Amino acid sequence: MNGGRVDAGRDRQVRRVIIVEGLANAAVLLLKLAVGVSTGSLAVLGDAIHSLGDVANNAVAWFIVRVSAQPPDRHHPYGHRKFETLAVFVLATLLTVLGVELGLGALRRETQPTVGDPWALPVMLSVLLVNVGLASWEGAWARRLRSDILGADARHTFADVLTTVVVIVGWQVSTRGYPWMDTVCALAVALFVLALAFGLFRRAIPILVDRIAIEPEAITEAAQAVPGVRRVKTVRSRSIGGSIAIDMVVTVDAGINTAEAHAIADGIEKNLETAFAIEDVTIHVEPEI
Repeated sequence: MNGGRVDAGRDRQVRRVIIVEGLANAAVLLLKLAVGVSTGSLAVLGDAIHSLGDVANNAVAWFIVRVSAQPPDRHHPYGHRKFETLAVFVLATLLTVLGVELGLGALRRETQPTVGDPWALPVMLSVLLVNVGLASWEGAWARRLRSDILGADARHTFADVLTTVVVIVGWQVSTRGYPWMDTVCALAVALFVLALAFGLFRRAIPILVDRIAIEPEAITEAAQAVPGVRRVKTVRSRSIGGSIAIDMVVTVDAGINTAEAHAIADGIEKNLETAFAIEDVTIHVEPEI
C-alpha cells in the first residue's frame, strides 16, 4: 500500500513538472514566432516550429503519464508504465517529421535577406535563458523521480538551447549581409532535431521490444549466491517504464519442504533487490533430485 502511495505521489509530481514545462514552452513559442515573422528569418521560424512540437509533446506526455499511473488490470497485468515509453517514441517520431520538414523547407527556399529589429535580439536571448533554466530544472526532477519521459523532455529542452544559439548566430550574421547563413543555420537546426530524435528512438525501442534489462549472467550469479539454489534454468528481464521486471526458474533439492523452498525464493528476491533495485521478481521453484 505504501508503495502505491509513493507511485501516486511521483506521478502527480511528474504531471506538475510537465504542466510547468508546457506553459513555458507555449510562451517561448509565441516569442519565437513573433521574432520570426518580424525578421523574416527561416531559422527562427524553424525554431518556433520546434517549440510547437514541444508544446504538443507536453500535452501528449501529460495525458500518457495519467494513463501510465493506473494500476495493473485484467488487460494490463504488468501495469501501464510502458505507455510512458510509448510517449517517448511518439516524441521521437514527431521530432523526425519536424526535422525532415524543416530541412526540406530550408533547401527549397530561395535565399532572402533578414532584418534585425532592435527588440528581437533581447527577446531571443531571453528565450535562451528560459530554456537553460527549464532544462536544468526538469533534468533534476527527472533524476529525482526516475522518470524516462521527464529525462527525454529535459534532453529535448537542452537541444533547444543549442539550436537557439545556432539560430541567433545565423540570424545575426544574415542581417549583416550574408543571407545564406540563415538557410545554413536552418539546416543545422534540422540536423539537431533529427539527432535528438535518433537518441530518443535508441532509448525507447529496446524497452518496447522487451530487450534484456540486465545481463542474465549477473542475475544468475546473484541467485546462486543464495544457499539451497542448485541451478538457475531460465532467466528473463525487461524494462517496464522506469522499473525492471525479472522472471526466472531455479531448482532446489527435491527433499526440502514448501516453507524451505519459499525461504530460498525470498533470499533470491532480496539479493536481486539489493544488487539491481528490482521491484518485480517472479521466481518459479522446481525440485531436482
